[in-house]
Amino acid sequence: MKNRMDGLDQTRAFIAKIPFNALLGLEVLRAHPDGVTLRCRVRPELLNSHGAMHGGVTASLVDVAVGAAIHYRFRGARSISTVELKVSYFLPVTNGALLARARLLRVGSTLCVGRVDLTDDEGNLAGTAIVTYIFLDARATSSPRASA
Repeated sequence: MKNRMDGLDQTRAFIAKIPFNALLGLEVLRAHPDGVTLRCRVRPELLNSHGAMHGGVTASLVDVAVGAAIHYRFRGARSISTVELKVSYFLPVTNGALLARARLLRVGSTLCVGRVDLTDDEGNLAGTAIVTYIFLDARATSSPRASA
């Protein structure tokens, strides 16, 4: 009997193999039918000068959350890259953890748009984001310059 990883284990392995994600301490908590939830624990080295989670850490968490949701949906079969990312910060997170609940809103043939709700570990909404990814395999076949 083969030891095969399920989709969630594959997504965890995908996140873990990127050193930057390990540096931030990003963890995949669970999968949902429309996405995933990630966690980043607050640590002193991840804080800004005001003692709150640094916005760059938050933006990275958001980016990875949508990438992980796409990876989970397609079981790693699609090559992707971020096209655009917008984060709105509502509330500073100063302790505990920051959770990112990613939902894939629109999965097209070339682009995928996801939404991420950011909460502290007490469930308070700390921010929201919209992230757009491109399927690199689709770009190669749809671009008139691809053959140039």
